Amino acid sequence: MQKNIEITLLPHEVEQTELINQKLAEALKLSESRIKGFEILKRSIDARSRKVIFRLQVKVFVDEEAVPEFYTVNYPNVGTAKPVIIIGAGPAGLFAALQCIENGLKPIIIERGKDVKQRRRDLAAINKQGLVNTESNYCYGEGGAGTYSDGKLYTRSNKRGDINKVLQVFVNHGAQPDITIDARPHIGTNKLPHIITSIKNTILNAGGEVMFNSQMTDILIEFGKVKGIEVNFQDKLFADDIILATGHSARDVYELLNKKNILIEAKPFALGVRIEHPQETIDKAQYHCDIRSEFLPPANYSLVEQVGTRGVFSFCMCPGGIIAPCATGENEIVVNGWSPSKRNNPYANSGTVVQVTLEDVQGYDPLRMLHFQSEIEKRAFEAGGGNLVAPAQRMVDFVNNRLSIDLPRNSYLPGTKSSMLDNILPDFVSDSLRAALPLFGKKIRGYYTNEAILVGVESRTSSPVRIPRDKETYQHPQVKGLYPCAEGAGYAGGILSAAIDGINCANAILSAS
Repeated sequence: MQKNIEITLLPHEVEQTELINQKLAEALKLSESRIKGFEILKRSIDARSRKVIFRLQVKVFVDEEAVPEFYTVNYPNVGTAKPVIIIGAGPAGLFAALQCIENGLKPIIIERGKDVKQRRRDLAAINKQGLVNTESNYCYGEGGAGTYSDGKLYTRSNKRGDINKVLQVFVNHGAQPDITIDARPHIGTNKLPHIITSIKNTILNAGGEVMFNSQMTDILIEFGKVKGIEVNFQDKLFADDIILATGHSARDVYELLNKKNILIEAKPFALGVRIEHPQETIDKAQYHCDIRSEFLPPANYSLVEQVGTRGVFSFCMCPGGIIAPCATGENEIVVNGWSPSKRNNPYANSGTVVQVTLEDVQGYDPLRMLHFQSEIEKRAFEAGGGNLVAPAQRMVDFVNNRLSIDLPRNSYLPGTKSSMLDNILPDFVSDSLRAALPLFGKKIRGYYTNEAILVGVESRTSSPVRIPRDKETYQHPQVKGLYPCAEGAGYAGGILSAAIDGINCANAILSAS
């Protein structure tokens, strides 16, 4: 007999198996000898009261032995099967490739950047020298932006696909099993490269192909149907189906589609800054303590405030994290955040952004939101003075419209320069942030402080362009065989949702064949 119940534990009790057995027996009003095993289905932290607890959803095995379940896939060899070209080796592209193999199709992944090993050198140059390789950076390369951007694995896309399948694939390729049960699963930037390489090897071992340093420079179309692509302005690859999973920063892809009169649309996004506090400030507020327990992870937060007609919200919060330079082109500043698996850095950072609507940027050009985004990033670069030095301001100084005399120590390696962020951000963004930050301070004690730093700009929250597709077939309405996919097409917002969308596109190809 199996029963699902919820129990609560104090932080130091979570790893005590005998104690959990006792609590399960008490909750079920059974003798402990009848509990033959248990499986934790979900685990979350509840810090709403002063006593912080863990909530566990548990499957209990009563009078029968627990039989662990293992998720396995026997990928067939598809070396001679029908090819599917996949543009981009991010989570959408990789999971689309795995699903193609399951479906008996041969994936050919085209990635403009380098593999994870070679990418590291370019990331070192970005952080230490302020030099951006426009084809190999935090966004471009094996694993896409997700590889070196933390590996957060939570999503609200519960109805779009099988989240557990994606998590299990990560576990099978080296992630910790805990990601399948934690309410806010996280892999860590230090562990992701090995996992991504393992997924690539699964694709290669099944007869798929992965081509690095290979930029799609044209889409070959005849009579409204894709025929293949051009790579690096010279080579041609042919296939009847193309999954376009390029991520939200491949601006040349949008420009290529627009030039070829393939329908694209301007899309709202969000714009703001990345805010960093000492991690201990967030721990004290969220856990109601002076010193965080060794049995608790670094605390996170999620904040939202309506300012007039605009939403202001925290985004991609990184406990124990690092602010990273994520520009993909020259003379621009883009910041993002990540955490290692242990989340043991002394700072907590989060994007804090404001909604940007289509009405904010007048015109009919489908690329107008992209151009607006790019202009803000260039202003930030100019304010920083070069070498990816980022403009920054203390929080209270920003709210009071005052230049910071100095800046607190922070995690952004290329360096920060005291600047008036008002000169970079549009008025409606600055005004909305200025109104929201003191209100956030009322929700989290210690949040509103001049020891917090605002670093500009957080601008790649989502794609500023949508590539339309049919809801049923997933194909572009004008081009048969072209499957816009995930973040770059405007249909996903993170690793999990992108992976699910990649799986859905691969299944749509199978349904159409």
